[in-house]
Amino acid sequence: MAERFTRPKRGSWIVGVCAGVADGLGLPRSLVRLLFVLAAGAGGAGVIVYFLLWTFTRAE
Repeated sequence: MAERFTRPKRGSWIVGVCAGVADGLGLPRSLVRLLFVLAAGAGGAGVIVYFLLWTFTRAE
């Protein structure tokens, strides 16, 4: 079974969504944060996705 996505309590700036995504995908956290910021500026999709991930994922 696939490992569940979690938001880390340590090493996060706000609630850990970007850190959890980065860790889960094996990407640098700064890159994921930048992508969310760019997506937020391009029509607000990043804000919606961030909110959904925050709402439906559990913290470590």
